[in-house]
Amino acid sequence: MEARALTRRFGSFTALDSVNFDLRAGEIHAVLGENGAGKSTLMNILSGLLRPTEGELLLDDVPVRFTSPADASAQGIGMVHQHFLLVPPLSVAENLLLSADKAKGGPLSWPIKDVLTETKALAEKLGWSLPWDALAGSLPVGTQQRIEILKALRGETKILIFDEPTAVLTPTETPELFATLRQLAAEGKGIVFISHKLDEVLALSERVTVLRRGKVVASLLTSECDAGVLAEAMVGSQPPQPLSQTHTPGPLPSTKEGGEVISIQNLTWGKLQNISFTVAPGEILGFAGVDGNGQTELADCLSGMAKPQSGEIRVEGVALIPTPKAVRDARIGVIPADRQKRGLALSMTITENLTLGVQESTGFRRGPFLDARALRNRAEQLIQRFDIRAEGPDAKASSLSGGNQQKVVIARALAGEPKVVIAVNPTRGLDVGAISYVHRALREAQASGAAILLISTELDEVLTLSDRVAVLFDGKLMGIVSPQTPREELGRLMGGAA
Repeated sequence: MEARALTRRFGSFTALDSVNFDLRAGEIHAVLGENGAGKSTLMNILSGLLRPTEGELLLDDVPVRFTSPADASAQGIGMVHQHFLLVPPLSVAENLLLSADKAKGGPLSWPIKDVLTETKALAEKLGWSLPWDALAGSLPVGTQQRIEILKALRGETKILIFDEPTAVLTPTETPELFATLRQLAAEGKGIVFISHKLDEVLALSERVTVLRRGKVVASLLTSECDAGVLAEAMVGSQPPQPLSQTHTPGPLPSTKEGGEVISIQNLTWGKLQNISFTVAPGEILGFAGVDGNGQTELADCLSGMAKPQSGEIRVEGVALIPTPKAVRDARIGVIPADRQKRGLALSMTITENLTLGVQESTGFRRGPFLDARALRNRAEQLIQRFDIRAEGPDAKASSLSGGNQQKVVIARALAGEPKVVIAVNPTRGLDVGAISYVHRALREAQASGAAILLISTELDEVLTLSDRVAVLFDGKLMGIVSPQTPREELGRLMGGAA
């Protein structure tokens, strides 16, 4: 495959600018770049989801122009999306049936036996055993990804495109995926691997193309690169380090000036058992622990998504009965764990998403109606302040890259100068530049006097950002310690040791 001078514009916004790219049979070619660099736009063109504004695409030196993903698939191109395109209530076999070739009658003709025979042969070749009758939504993420790979491989697939395939995988599932990709490349298929994780690119690929703001800034042999070279190419200079790396944690007790902003006493709900702590103004209290030990329940209680069974939440001494509206009224900003499911209404514009939470404010109303001009002006200011890279305030949230979606969530959480910030896995799935940006935004909120609760499964992030570290295990608070605590001791606490 070869792309020549591909350009894609959305109105006045240029997402891709004269991009050249090629893929050889039997190689793994990585496409690297920050969120918003144009990676997904390029792959959507290569897979038939988008048409280029300018430029041409060639397969085996023959110019092609795809009219749809089905057209690209018919010419041997398959894509595995970061967010899977499965129908959860259908079985594995039924999901595979939906991808049946039109030439074979398509799903309406129900060629279930032919589809299963072909797919089972593919799975056996890859060494996979799948529960064909199980509901897709009930399966682990790694198994769901295997179903997507089988969908993409059906037919005469010569090229496979993987968009951030490890973003949804556990550390133990990632090596299994890499083994599969290497096996497919050894069979002569061309693999495009989109990622922002430098270590994965270095470990897996043979060549790497780096995009920055819609342009190709480097095309390199991976064997001649290191992480520093790739990071510099991604960000255009010495890679931005998260501000957390230069942070000097404060004293262990919550004794900063101004007393406590938020106080939690004997909070119990679901897995949580009698959790108590306080956070002072300008303090970051980080929560460490293996995922599934009460972090979700704690975030839900503090963000108003759940009502605790017992216990008390106080903000500046005032009791809070948590509901989403009460949380907003108490000036608590929330950065939820899942930006797409809980953070954004993807079908709505940036302006509309930034309106959520201020729609009842008198400054944005004209009698019973919203003041559209005032809200749009506010959105434009927040887009500039939080460096949201988009066509404009009327762009749909679904059209943004993951990093820019997260910036919209952060802009809404921090725009009102909150007293308290609840940040749940705020950098999950982001690249080094976006991570640096999120850390900077949290630091600025801290400097303004906000009390910040950082709930993250990234231990390095918790240790480098936090003034104090609270460790959760099985819903219990095992202790609140200094971020300088040896990792061995933290590991024991995270494992349930007293």
